[in-house]
Amino acid sequence: MRKRKSKKVEKTKDWPAIVYMWMFGLTIISYVIARVILDGKPHVYHWGTALIGGLVGVPIGWLWYRWRGDVF
Repeated sequence: MRKRKSKKVEKTKDWPAIVYMWMFGLTIISYVIARVILDGKPHVYHWGTALIGGLVGVPIGWLWYRWRGDVF
């Protein structure tokens, strides 16, 4: 009789919802503000500003999660 190998199930833990909220929220807000302030500049600047805003939102979301917990 052969022994069966036990399958190890890896649990992947998703990020908390508040991190995504901060990331998407700051992306949209940064884009809108860049559209107003950098109106005469090429469109690449608006997307770059939105990307930076989203990247800044990730650590802010994690700090919020550590301080206040998740929203759900």
